[in-house]
Order: sequence, then structure tokens, then C-alpha cells
Amino acid sequence: ELPQGFASLSSIYGGTYMLNKPFDGVVVGDDKKVAGVKSEGETVKCKMVVADPSYFPDKCKEVAKVVRAICILEAPIPNTNNNPSCQVIIPQNQVGRKSDIYVLCVSSTHNVATPKFHIALVSTTVETANPEAELEPGLKLLGNIKEKFVSVSSVFDPIPSSYGEDNIYVSSSFDATTHFESTCEDIIKIYESVTGEPFDFDKLDAKLEEFKDNEG
Repeated sequence: ELPQGFASLSSIYGGTYMLNKPFDGVVVGDDKKVAGVKSEGETVKCKMVVADPSYFPDKCKEVAKVVRAICILEAPIPNTNNNPSCQVIIPQNQVGRKSDIYVLCVSSTHNVATPKFHIALVSTTVETANPEAELEPGLKLLGNIKEKFVSVSSVFDPIPSSYGEDNIYVSSSFDATTHFESTCEDIIKIYESVTGEPFDFDKLDAKLEEFKDNEG
């Protein structure tokens, strides 16, 4: 849904978008700045590129690994007052770790499951050779788990020395957090790098109010 939402806004504001197209590299101009993006024999001209690490692995470095368990539940997480959603953070020192453990639960209220089921996500930064076992304190909170899917993924950060020098701005990977704080901070960092000025939340509030007035 995120790519579709972006494409919709892009269309409204006169942008060009391509969905479900392979990335075949970039075109660099004589000034050593990015000048276009290549895909299936076509080139889309641009002045800058914003991308995640999977598109430019040579511009990134691995900084950690994250283990995640996506669990299907048939009931809300116990002891949460039957709430359709909740978030629990298990402090690192409470379980003898260097990293917190994050537990997130969502449901049909968020249109991610049928009314009968809940979806829980348990994640943390890998610290041992047995990543799944590191999730155990969080998994114990979930009650009966109908199905569980565990994965381990690398976390990449852009290499500072080459960040934006060719007008290519690479984001960081998603870390173990489930509240998106670090992701929002990364977005603000990219915005400031691209525009050369800090993000003004007051202007955003004004635009939202203007949008509400127009809708009303």
C-alpha cells in the first residue's frame, strides 16, 4: 500500500512513477552526479535518488542483525484488557541483554487480519548464535501461538563518507524497533540532507489544517 500511496500523491503533484519495474542502475553525468535511473532499456531522468540499502549495497555497511517472529494469534495478547492492539517493550536490563525486545500486536481493526485473528511481531537485535531463543521473553507474553514465522535480516547504514555526494541518498534498514521512531528520524535526516534545511513541523500542521478546511 505504501508504494501505491506514494504513486497516487506523485500523480497529484505532477510526478512520474513506475511500479513493479526492475532497477538496472543509474546514469551519472559529467559532474559525477546522478542524472537518471535505468529500467528495462528505459531511463528516467532525475536530479537525485532516495533509496533503501538494497539498491546501493556498495554505499552501505552492515551494522547489526535483527531477528523477527511474526505470529498469528486467535486472541489478543493476555493481560492487555483484550485490546485490539498494543505495544510492549521489554527493557534490556530486565532480561540480561544489551538490546530491548519489542512486542507489537495488531488486528482486524487495522485491516491486517480477519476478525478472528491477531498478528503479533516480536523483534530484537541479535546478540548470540541462537537468535530465535533471544525472542523467548517476548514470545511468552503472547499466549497460544497458532503459527510462527521467524526470520533474521541484516541492518545496513549508509557509509557517511559517500552519503549524498552524488545526490544519491540511502536510508538505513529497519531496525528492531516497532514504534518507527528511528525510521522517522532517518526520514527527517534525509529530508534535511536533500533540502539543506531542517524539517518545519509548524508548516506541516498549517498544511493539515488547510487540507481539513478544504475537505470540510
